[in-house]
Amino acid sequence: MDLNIIEGRFAPSDDNKCAIASDGMVSTAFPQATQAGVDMLRKGGNAIDAACAAAFALGVCEPQASGLGGQSHAILHFQGKTIALDGSSRVPSLAHLDQIVGNHQLIKGHRATTVPSTPAVLGYLHFRYGSLDWSAILQPAIQLASDGYRITQLQHDLQQRELKSFLKIPGQSGAQYFLKDGKRAYEVGDLFKQPDLARLLEKIAWHGVKAFYTGSVAEQIDQDMRQHGGFLRTEDLAHIPWPVERKPLRRNYRSIKVFTCPPPSAGRTLLLMLQILKYLPPHLLLERDPKSFHFIAEAFRKALLNHKERPFDPNVYPQLPDDKKLLSSDYAKRLSASICDVIDASLPSQDIYPSQYDTTHLSVMDNQGNAIGITQSIELVYGSKTAASGLGFLYNNYMSSLEFNDPSHPYYLRPNAIPWSSVAPIICFYKDKLWLVAGSPGSERIFSTMSQFLFHIVDGGMPISQAMTYPRFHCSVGGTLSIEADRFPPEVLDYLQSAGYKMDLREPYSFYLGAVHAVLKCQTSTLFQGVAEIRRDGSAAGVSNLNGSV
Repeated sequence: MDLNIIEGRFAPSDDNKCAIASDGMVSTAFPQATQAGVDMLRKGGNAIDAACAAAFALGVCEPQASGLGGQSHAILHFQGKTIALDGSSRVPSLAHLDQIVGNHQLIKGHRATTVPSTPAVLGYLHFRYGSLDWSAILQPAIQLASDGYRITQLQHDLQQRELKSFLKIPGQSGAQYFLKDGKRAYEVGDLFKQPDLARLLEKIAWHGVKAFYTGSVAEQIDQDMRQHGGFLRTEDLAHIPWPVERKPLRRNYRSIKVFTCPPPSAGRTLLLMLQILKYLPPHLLLERDPKSFHFIAEAFRKALLNHKERPFDPNVYPQLPDDKKLLSSDYAKRLSASICDVIDASLPSQDIYPSQYDTTHLSVMDNQGNAIGITQSIELVYGSKTAASGLGFLYNNYMSSLEFNDPSHPYYLRPNAIPWSSVAPIICFYKDKLWLVAGSPGSERIFSTMSQFLFHIVDGGMPISQAMTYPRFHCSVGGTLSIEADRFPPEVLDYLQSAGYKMDLREPYSFYLGAVHAVLKCQTSTLFQGVAEIRRDGSAAGVSNLNGSV
């Protein structure tokens, strides 16, 4: 692993997908959110201030992926200590299976929402680790909601894709807020303003996050839920806990130490995937012959099966703080050695778990040695397709991420339960020095996206800019192989299909295959490098000498 090559070959780009700076860096999924974070760094704020401002702004300008109605998880390195933050949402107290007719009720509509945790997570992060005034953190999001932003091609396409789902909801509250005239997709370049959301954000700025969970806002949410048959009540909102600080999971991958979030987040699945890949013959991660992709796909399948079959909630089983067997070298070696020249027929051949959910991720570093990655979501694209009347934010649909059949399952639907999560933000160290913070949305594709990003850097010697744009693929437990077809040689596609994979051919730079947002602190210079996913709308930007963005 040659850092002179990895860091030295990086170059900023005119499209703001790749940036360099000397005093801090922000990478998010939308340019205005990135700018919100940069503004905080310019004001003298730290990485946590910048991340909170960017996260609130993302809830305004990327409403299809996150917002006040969702949940957030984070990993941060602050004053020399690395911490995982569990911001799981909670099932409302009135939610019982005997009140639900069919799981479809928990995919869309008011009944699909859990108690939002994102405001609590961002409030806690700022209270515990931030340095700027709270009102300053909210100001960019308030202005963005009030003045509006321009609809992108991606947002138009997603609105068009989700149009029928929006319009099927009784009352069409989500459509009224997030579709043009409540019935069609906004055109690219349309100015989208959110005055109700701006007023709510102003209230939170003046009165703190308690203004979201108590008082008139909580009463509005309660009334809205009662009117539409939802479960959420003022008592649920008032009792939302602060996020829980947890000890991160850590494993070595070649020359770097990778820290990530423990259960109920899914960082251990990413670490297992990296451990399996580490014990494959090294040439398989470097060559682009058909057999290499088969071996990597099988590694994805085996790690994902462990994620599905070994669920773990530390709130239910606190006596198991870390699944040491799952992340042991011996276990990874056995799984790696079990991969052979043919597809493993002992693994399930059908995908019984849905994988259509989406999320957003942001990464920030400052010049004080702090770093943070926040992954936040409303679950499905545009969440439950319902919006809080008079408040302007979308409710999540995390009730769809619970277990409905097995009462012994840690994520079984019951009051105060937490939903399944696939998030796995990472912070990496090289020779015990802070080096990289990164993450991705994409449900179970998070693991394949992040593992490819890392092994292209560590094994392939790529700069983070090249690793982010490199052709990407994913394989599900059931053997469905999603691949950016036109970016791979035809002989690779033919080989994988003949090997028995169910081919899911995707367009180049597919939205489906994750979105890396990463920041790197160079070890060979004093610079920061940032990348924002080319497959999404985001940007990376930083500050130099604290007086201008680069």
